[in-house]
Amino acid sequence: MRVLTQAAELKPEGRKVCVAIGVFDGVHLGHQQVIRQAVADAEKQEALAVVVTFDRHPKAVVAPEKTPPFIYRIPQRLGAIGSLGVDATWLIPFDRAFSLLPAEAFIQHLIRDFRRVHSISVGGNFTFGHERGGNVELLRRLGSHYSFLVRGLAEVSLDGAVVSSTRIRAAIRAGDFPDASQMLGREYALSGPVVRGDGLGRKLGFPTANLDVAGLVLPPNGVYAVHVNVGRRRHRGVLNLGLRPTLQDPAPQLRVEAHLLDFEGDLYDRELDLTFVGRLRDEVRFPSLEALRSQIERDILQARGVFDALV
Repeated sequence: MRVLTQAAELKPEGRKVCVAIGVFDGVHLGHQQVIRQAVADAEKQEALAVVVTFDRHPKAVVAPEKTPPFIYRIPQRLGAIGSLGVDATWLIPFDRAFSLLPAEAFIQHLIRDFRRVHSISVGGNFTFGHERGGNVELLRRLGSHYSFLVRGLAEVSLDGAVVSSTRIRAAIRAGDFPDASQMLGREYALSGPVVRGDGLGRKLGFPTANLDVAGLVLPPNGVYAVHVNVGRRRHRGVLNLGLRPTLQDPAPQLRVEAHLLDFEGDLYDRELDLTFVGRLRDEVRFPSLEALRSQIERDILQARGVFDALV
């Protein structure tokens, strides 16, 4: 799948284009329905299937105080979109200038650059443009004028409630990974690049990969048995997510630290995906670093038991 920074980069060479538009945070079951409609239209028309999405949540620009944390970082989101058979994704830099673009002008620009737009697929409650001035009704009026089809798809429900990014965030915050995974249509994974920490884990004898998860919704603090995906390889690991109260830092920062079992190697700057196998314990303040080291040994032993039970 190609990732476009400008619509004009598509260059469809005379082919029709079928578009799906949305934020698509999590690329959950409802999002998948919208994207798959564009892919199905493209297959039928021998056209290109293109997703249009944004590099940040629009609220980060128009209402920063109401910006929700993301479920997925951009690489994870693009990977999920690409898995659905999309030809290209236009990742729009959502800035102040773009937020002021009227809804009709946005569609006019899209048609100008994509040229032969055959269909536009969105969620039924989709809104867009300056001050959310556009909706499915406006799209249909524009579709009649510019000769493209509009697919306004109904929401997907699961267990009697609508599948939404908001609902998935609530499940993640509650540590309900099966529920989050069911709504995502894939196993929930926490993803981030490995950054340098303070080396405490190595000093204790248990080196950790410290993940940058800024801006993401996070599970409850605690210690977990996790699978750690490094590229195409999966490793077993123990994750500590929390504020490390044993250190008594007057300004503690949230840390996401994974110790990979039976692993040696440099993971700095690598992108890791963590999937949750089981919760081992709550975050606890210990009387000393030696007591913490002893508990980590027990955590690893308990995690090995959790993994062995999977076989």
